[in-house]
Amino acid sequence: MPDEAEETADPAAGSTGRNSTLVAAGILLSRVSGLLRESAVAAFLGNGLAVDAFTAALRIPNTLQNLLGEGVLSASFIPVYSRLLAEGRREEAGRLAGAVAGLLALLTGVLAVAGVVFAGPITRVIAFGYSGERLELTVRLVRILTPGIGLLVLSAWCLGVLNSHRRFFLAYVAPVLWNVAQIAVLVTLGLTAYRGGGEAARSSLAVGLAWGTVAGGLLQFGVQVPSVLRLVPGLRLRAETRSAPVRRVLGAFGPVVGARGVVQLSAYFDIFLASFLVIGAPAALRYSQVLYLLPISLFGMSIAAAELPELSSAGPADRRALARRLDGGLARIAFFVLPTAVAYVVVGDLVVAALFQRGAFGPAATMQVWIVLAGYAVGLPASGASRLYQSALYGTGDARTPSRVAVVRVAVAAAVGVLLMLQLDRVGVTAGGLAQLGDLPALRPLPQAVRTAGADPPRLGALG
Repeated sequence: MPDEAEETADPAAGSTGRNSTLVAAGILLSRVSGLLRESAVAAFLGNGLAVDAFTAALRIPNTLQNLLGEGVLSASFIPVYSRLLAEGRREEAGRLAGAVAGLLALLTGVLAVAGVVFAGPITRVIAFGYSGERLELTVRLVRILTPGIGLLVLSAWCLGVLNSHRRFFLAYVAPVLWNVAQIAVLVTLGLTAYRGGGEAARSSLAVGLAWGTVAGGLLQFGVQVPSVLRLVPGLRLRAETRSAPVRRVLGAFGPVVGARGVVQLSAYFDIFLASFLVIGAPAALRYSQVLYLLPISLFGMSIAAAELPELSSAGPADRRALARRLDGGLARIAFFVLPTAVAYVVVGDLVVAALFQRGAFGPAATMQVWIVLAGYAVGLPASGASRLYQSALYGTGDARTPSRVAVVRVAVAAAVGVLLMLQLDRVGVTAGGLAQLGDLPALRPLPQAVRTAGADPPRLGALG
């Protein structure tokens, strides 16, 4: 296994720098495979109806993974579990791990059933502006993807256990299997059964991609289980809440879920607004977010994840040591993230074209994605730094401050998003570049008649 070299080492002996390197290496492999996945999606599905539907449908399992997975466990489970290990209470730590896994399995099972049964109403809430074939395809995809929620959340639980034992690489490289499963489905079906069949074939290929996504989740979870069982011998899943460590986890769980829930509302709001726009707007958000999250994952998340167990073990008393760790972490994040942000703004079109412009993904789609990516790039440095600040607060037991900040962040993002969306909805992406359509300032979306006027209408995008 990738982590065998670490298993004989003293967990306290590894430096944070080495740990962050392992995290970054795992994330790099995961993100590279993710870029290959998105390149395959772009080539076979393009930037149209099928990708719009798949993007909206995948929002549900992704949101629940973010709500109940790594982010929440980093703030609730990992600090308590790491503290028990540091105090030599390994048996009690094992019982805590089993209890948390049991509770997560029970909760995600209920949510998965609800998602399948109420797929129609849920889709109408997420993508209120969808109609016709785009709505029908999204509902179908939601029913396929929702049962995979439990696999993704339990995979994040495995990550929490492995990270607490300083086994960083495997947990962060496991998503490669999730990506590989999707790539395999796209290439196999895209070159055989659904080759060159137009929009109907792309919709059918999106259904196959959904099944590949669920299979990938099973692989991602399964590859981590053996290492977890070696680290936590005698692990038993049981949904119990009576022990003091479990109560401490649940006590932090609520505020963190609240904070993550507010942030996820922002992601839902993006899809909600984009659903009112031209076909391809949600897809443009998807492709640009992949590139936006790449430096955050490689540098912001890797450094923050490596710091969290150390911050949790130290506790809040040694503020001088915490400050030194924060200063060093921020410097490392800025060194990588700032140049990336500049590159996305200045030569983002070349980046998008190199990664995605082939097959069904043309030059107009490249322009759309670049505009969105440039907007995201402005917030890259702050977003990367915020991951480290969150880890510092979670490590000292403060889960409420990130919750309050998240509320302010989402409120500002929603207000600015609506304002800019209406103005930039008057911008058309044509073969010659950008063109204004309609009067500014705008107080409502561009009428559909203007969107579809002419034999070759411009690709419009509310890209705010």
